[in-house]
Amino acid sequence: MNCKRTARMFRQILALQQVSRRTIASTARRQVENKVPQKQKIFQEDNGMPVHLKGGSSDALLYRTTMVLTVLGAGYVVYELVKAAYPQKKE
Repeated sequence: MNCKRTARMFRQILALQQVSRRTIASTARRQVENKVPQKQKIFQEDNGMPVHLKGGSSDALLYRTTMVLTVLGAGYVVYELVKAAYPQKKE
C-alpha cells in the first residue's frame, strides 16, 4: 500500500517536471534593446553636472526627496536630544 502511494507520487513529480520543462522551453522571449552605450555616452559627457543628477528629472526628484528627508530626520533627532536633555518638570 505504501509502495503504491510512493510510486504514484513519483509519477506525479515526473509529470510536473515534464510540464514545467515544456512551459519554460516554449515561452517566447522578447528582445530587449541594449541601452548601455547610450547611457554611457550621457554619463561620460563633461557638462558640469554631478553624476548623480545626469539621469534626468527622476534623479533630481530622488535627490531632492533624499535631502529633504535627511534634513527633517536630523532636525527631529536634535529635537529629541534637546527634549531628553531637559526633563519635564513635575507638578
